[in-house]
Amino acid sequence: MAGKLMRAIQYDSYGGGADGLKHVEVPVPTPNKDEVLIKLEATSLNPLDVRFQKGVARPFVPRKFPVIPCVDVAGEVIEVGSNVVKFKAGDKVVALLNTIIGGGLAEYAVAKESLTVQRPEEVSAAEGAGLPIAALTAHKALVEIAGIKLDGSGPRMNILVTAASGGVGHYAVQLAKLGNAHVTGTCGARNIEFVKSLGADEVLDYKTPEGATLKSPSGQKYDVVVHCARDIPWSTFEPNLSDTGKVIDLTPGPSSICTYVWKKLTFSKKQLLPLILIPKEDKELKLLVKLVKEGKLKTMFDSKHPLSKAQDAWAKSLDGHATGKIIVEI
Repeated sequence: MAGKLMRAIQYDSYGGGADGLKHVEVPVPTPNKDEVLIKLEATSLNPLDVRFQKGVARPFVPRKFPVIPCVDVAGEVIEVGSNVVKFKAGDKVVALLNTIIGGGLAEYAVAKESLTVQRPEEVSAAEGAGLPIAALTAHKALVEIAGIKLDGSGPRMNILVTAASGGVGHYAVQLAKLGNAHVTGTCGARNIEFVKSLGADEVLDYKTPEGATLKSPSGQKYDVVVHCARDIPWSTFEPNLSDTGKVIDLTPGPSSICTYVWKKLTFSKKQLLPLILIPKEDKELKLLVKLVKEGKLKTMFDSKHPLSKAQDAWAKSLDGHATGKIIVEI
């Protein structure tokens, strides 16, 4: 593929929103010795993608301009690096690209072998592309931090998922139910039935006075909160937590970090734990793809857009009210 050009979407400065995205032709990337070159079939957007464009991680991400955004992809392996042993040309895969470099809104992308997994024919490209960032984040919160057993063998927990209709939230509800948890979800009124369909036992409309308190309708205290929303203070969570309840904050800001440190310093049994996802191996992503294949986990779609309409997908993500995943099909 050396010397060939591909269609891609990129932006060349911070800000600009959907209008800042440009359709370009750029060289097809060449895989390093530990990478695979993938002909992309689907890419999913995450809130972090549009936040990077806004400059939330400047000057570290993007590493340089112009940048091709997005990192959650699915497609077919076209070429492999000299040290790659798990994949060959023709393999269908799901991959998580380098978060700092991006590359997902294009016809081709390179991915590390260590963050690429086989995609069985039962899992569509769009279903697979929805998984990496969102489902891995939900998995880390529930399995690694909260201690949920996905086979249902662990102790029954009461779990609250905020923004339960979003990308991470809709996976978190499903994974928590696999772990035999009692699940309460928050969302807007239009998504109440959607969140119930994912398996939630109770659903709160966050815009109502009752929902804003986060109090469980059945009066139960939460052992774990998977906090996918933003701007909810610790004082709202604390009275709803069990004696050893944890709030796992997926979008930690300065106030979250301060609360985390304060709770540690005062040896509080109730904890706020910031979560930052830094995946290094493929084990969890393999498991998630397997769960989709078995019908135990579903990627739900807010919308699908062709690469030629990537600006529409970007604007939808900027709006911040996606129900499930936003997909760009290539």
